Amino acid sequence: MNRKCRRDRFQHLLDFIRWPILFLSLFIVVGCASSAEKKRQASQPLPSELAKMRAALEKYKDPIAAVREGYLSMVGCIEYPSGGVGIRFLNTSLMSTVANPDYPPILIYEPKGGQLRLAAAEWLIPVAMGVNEPPTLFEQPLDGPMEGLHPLMPKEMVHYNLRMWLFKRNPAGLYSPTHPDVECPRTLTYRFEEKPPRLVKEEPPSPEPPPS
Repeated sequence: MNRKCRRDRFQHLLDFIRWPILFLSLFIVVGCASSAEKKRQASQPLPSELAKMRAALEKYKDPIAAVREGYLSMVGCIEYPSGGVGIRFLNTSLMSTVANPDYPPILIYEPKGGQLRLAAAEWLIPVAMGVNEPPTLFEQPLDGPMEGLHPLMPKEMVHYNLRMWLFKRNPAGLYSPTHPDVECPRTLTYRFEEKPPRLVKEEPPSPEPPPS
């Protein structure tokens, strides 16, 4: 067999091996990308779910309506170096061990033009309520556990927390802790710059005592 013939046979063999490998690699890449996309989408509420949440909270665009139903202003307007938050209104009767999308314990208002505009809802779940693992909302884990949001909360109030910008579109994301376009007017008496709260290491469960 001459050299050219051997070379041709080797090339055919190489092509025979190469194409299945190429198709397999493409299948793996597409499959991984699809899996990542599904995972990303799983933590995002469906448009119908978002619409339902907004409809349930629409009445609180009037902050007086929120006060009448048990939400009390935490007074201070909060800013971070990365952006603003606004003024929190807290309803302690809605605090629970689960994040109920229809009953957020905190509403967030943006002070603008001498008015308070509803911007976001927030779920805060204290660890002291007996929460053993991060709660979720639409498969999105709440952040934490973290120290209390100083200065308007005691640092000892370790909790899980999640914010959703339902009424003010956030270019940083629906679940972003801050909003780049929210500001606390310089004329406000109570303006506070919070620092990112320190995460608290979860303690492993204590081993059960051996049977006596």
